[in-house]
Amino acid sequence: MKPLSLIRSICLIAAGLLSTASFAQTKLEVDIVYLGRQMPSLTPLSLLDTAIENNGVSGGMLGLKDTQTTGSFLNHHYRMQTVMLEPAADLVSRYRRLVAEGHRLFIADLDARDIESIAGLVENVLIFSIRAKDDILRNEKCHPNVFHIPPSRSMLADALTQYLLWKRWNEVVLITGRHAGDRAYAAALKRAAVRFGLKIVQEKNWTAVPGARRTESGHHSLQQEIPVFTQFKDHDVLLVADERDEFGEYLSYRTTRARPVAGTQGLHPTAWHRTQEQWGATQLQRRFAKLAKRWMTELDYSAWAAVRSFGEAVTNTGSNHPGVLREFMLSKKFKLAGFKGVPLTFRDWNGQLRQPILVVAPRMLVTVSPQAGFLHEHSELDTLGFDQPESSCQGF
Repeated sequence: MKPLSLIRSICLIAAGLLSTASFAQTKLEVDIVYLGRQMPSLTPLSLLDTAIENNGVSGGMLGLKDTQTTGSFLNHHYRMQTVMLEPAADLVSRYRRLVAEGHRLFIADLDARDIESIAGLVENVLIFSIRAKDDILRNEKCHPNVFHIPPSRSMLADALTQYLLWKRWNEVVLITGRHAGDRAYAAALKRAAVRFGLKIVQEKNWTAVPGARRTESGHHSLQQEIPVFTQFKDHDVLLVADERDEFGEYLSYRTTRARPVAGTQGLHPTAWHRTQEQWGATQLQRRFAKLAKRWMTELDYSAWAAVRSFGEAVTNTGSNHPGVLREFMLSKKFKLAGFKGVPLTFRDWNGQLRQPILVVAPRMLVTVSPQAGFLHEHSELDTLGFDQPESSCQGF
């Protein structure tokens, strides 16, 4: 190489190194607000169930720790402020105040009504919903600044139904609880049955108000009541919609016919479970257990995935602007390693996180949906829940 060419090459290399160094030294602050309500805890069914502290928040903290590992090399600094409101507190006022303080990235541990109340109030804000599974938020009441991390009820129902059909358990009975969430879950199961050709041979509503379930008299009452209540036509599986865990756990081994229970109890679909060990998930489980001193819940996983999604977008764009992050997360460039065997992505028509769904028993991972044979022209993950042609989400 000629001396002049050598000098020119050295100068170009030096300029490149200086450019990289200056980019790495550009400090970027990423402030995330974890916004939720203090939900009343349900009475445990047994002494084996312990109260869960910081449910969701702990998952977000682990996501923050994982994200900062990469961010430290790029001079990106992540912070997460936790704001937990009382059940009756004015969410809208607090949200507006947080935005006025300069916050633009939110993780919303809120139900559907609360999500609706703040979605669209302020421009240039991103909200990652981690609790609400309502399909209406992904369809007619979708909003362009709200992304959905947990699977919707329709995605969960489709995941379970695909496995039942794979097993050729084609005829089911459906029991629905007394709450609005139970009815919504039952509607998702009915939709899945029609979609995939499952036959619901009989339906029945559970209307009894739960009493002292853990007392001797409570057990005796259920021992007598359930065999009478479950005198159904012949069926393969008993489906139950009981999101508050009021009665579904008591159906197994007490029904008139010896049939498996599935739905919200028994064999159930979920985004995450303590039995998940595949695809490197054991390391995530261990890191979370070390941090929180307990198992990772479905809500923890959603919070972790929300923070990691923010982190992936910031790392790849070098920006903390909500519009830039949104554009990247809806593009084909976004891929989140979620310990589920495939990269997780967002549906660009409603902001739902595509993801495989675990179908589990209390102490064992049974299968993962989508099941083999359920095909899709773009992604088999879109066989779960409302596909784009079925969605009523407009203008996302």
